[in-house]
Amino acid sequence: MKLDPKALRYMSSEEFRVLTAIEIGSRNHSIVPAPLIAQLSHLRSGSINKHIGDLIKRKLIASESSSKYVGYKLVYSGYDHLALRTLSKRGSVVSVGNQIGVGKESDIFVVAGEDEQEVVLKLHRLGRQSFRSVKLKRDYFRATQSPSWMYMSRLSATKEFAFMKVLHEHGFPVPTPIDQNRHCVVMELVAAFPLRQIDRLDEPGRLYSQLMDLIVRLAKYGLIHGDFNEFNILLKDGTTPILIDFPQMVSTSHPNAEYYFNRDVDCIRTFFKRRFGYESALYPKFTAKLDKDFDLDVKVAASGFTKKDQTQLERFMQMEHGGAAEQQENEGEEDDLPSDEELVYSSDSDSDDNGNGTSSGKNDSDGDSAGNDDDDYIVEHDRLGNTIRRRRSK
Repeated sequence: MKLDPKALRYMSSEEFRVLTAIEIGSRNHSIVPAPLIAQLSHLRSGSINKHIGDLIKRKLIASESSSKYVGYKLVYSGYDHLALRTLSKRGSVVSVGNQIGVGKESDIFVVAGEDEQEVVLKLHRLGRQSFRSVKLKRDYFRATQSPSWMYMSRLSATKEFAFMKVLHEHGFPVPTPIDQNRHCVVMELVAAFPLRQIDRLDEPGRLYSQLMDLIVRLAKYGLIHGDFNEFNILLKDGTTPILIDFPQMVSTSHPNAEYYFNRDVDCIRTFFKRRFGYESALYPKFTAKLDKDFDLDVKVAASGFTKKDQTQLERFMQMEHGGAAEQQENEGEEDDLPSDEELVYSSDSDSDDNGNGTSSGKNDSDGDSAGNDDDDYIVEHDRLGNTIRRRRSK
């Protein structure tokens, strides 16, 4: 998916208010009706249609029809613009350069901050190719329910930033985390090459030992990478491994911890044998009685990425990466399944860009509520937070 930040220069504050209103309205609506957009953006309904039309032309939102009304939904390019606007306000991203990586779950760009230093912007994009079959694989998606990929992408980015930060603080070889908003993570640009691009090593045994030691060290801190392979290991100066990509990371107390640990080990053993012709009889094995130095998963949970978020994201990641691990899940975990409200998109931000979104629709001192332009309707909310519009009795 192409990232085109040029529209940021020409978008008005009113258009961003409309875009943010659609983001907030998506919490309880698969498609957001225009009256609700007017209510949440505090703009007069007369100007809403023009702003919506401009946003559709820029391909930041899409129009869809239901059996009851025509509504609008945010697409990834619109989500990109909301995140970039917040990051630019913070000074984390002031210019966007070339794309340096693409995968089924993310796009990676070189960007620059206020100090003009080059850094990396990673945009999580769950919902591509293989992820589109998720709702066909899992029985807890009802017939009328589909997962909100933007919400899951936000969870994925939040998790990656939280784990990267705690690992960096404890001396693990990871890029320096800089900032995060919505589905975007800003991190240090490391002068290194992916291990998959390395065809020859002078001392493959030395790097092999370093990587196995890193797997063990992570386990002693209570963590398992979950996707420890040649795609997620960078080689700096030809000798120093740098670990990246953490959305799959799990705790050593996870029910399938042994499977994930052994898979990480096997990935490295297989790659070294195939690529470098190196095979060692020595490799770590998982034991439930590890002498832990720290429980970093507990520290991550304390940082704001909760165990509930972790469980929800893990289930989505297992659909893509779990394979045999999914078959090992306990049958009695139905109570942990996310509810309907949790699966729909949850907004990061309203006007404050701090992740504290609200869908109250109340009028404020510097804007007009949609209710002033639509006196024929009463806007209410049910116990689940869904917006209900009913016609006033005459």
